[in-house]
Amino acid sequence: MACIGFSCSKNSLCALNILYVMVSLLMIGIAAWGKWFGLVSSFQVVGGVIGVGVFLFFVALVGLIGAVKHHQVLLFFYMIVLFMVFVVQFSVSCASLAITKEQQDHLLEVGWNNSQSTQRDVEKSLDCCGFYAVSYADACDAVCFSNHACESCAAKIQEHAGEVLRFVGGVGLFFSFTEILGVWLTYRYRNQKDPRANPSAFL
Repeated sequence: MACIGFSCSKNSLCALNILYVMVSLLMIGIAAWGKWFGLVSSFQVVGGVIGVGVFLFFVALVGLIGAVKHHQVLLFFYMIVLFMVFVVQFSVSCASLAITKEQQDHLLEVGWNNSQSTQRDVEKSLDCCGFYAVSYADACDAVCFSNHACESCAAKIQEHAGEVLRFVGGVGLFFSFTEILGVWLTYRYRNQKDPRANPSAFL
């Protein structure tokens, strides 16, 4: 029974970390694909997504190696880091789900004003110009600009922003629960003695 419990904890932890590795590679791949095909020109956005993906990849790799080798130190650090990630992600997910429309509009305006490259990406993808008002005296990458038939971007962004925030918050909340499951599995697995090891050896 001890062997079954040990193997079950080990296999569950390995499967969870393989899932995290796949998610991290997907994040890196999507960000690189978006930059390569010119869908996103902002280096800060692409760099941020790739940075999070690389961080998640190394955390998952530490957890996977620790699970395979039953390495006490690696499992301990993995458990601490995963718990910290859980706290941050759970907080951000709850904030995304609880944000009011006024706060949402303020954040969108701040994000718009802070990055020229993000403005160009939004104008090109949503076919709009300006945030609250269209100014044909300024440059704009939207197709509608040449016809002088553009709408402001604020209206179009606000149509989808609420749905996107709810989606991101829901996905983040789901993954935060997998992270707390990972913390519990690591704690349980770390305190189990390997039945194949020397019975007189310390954990």
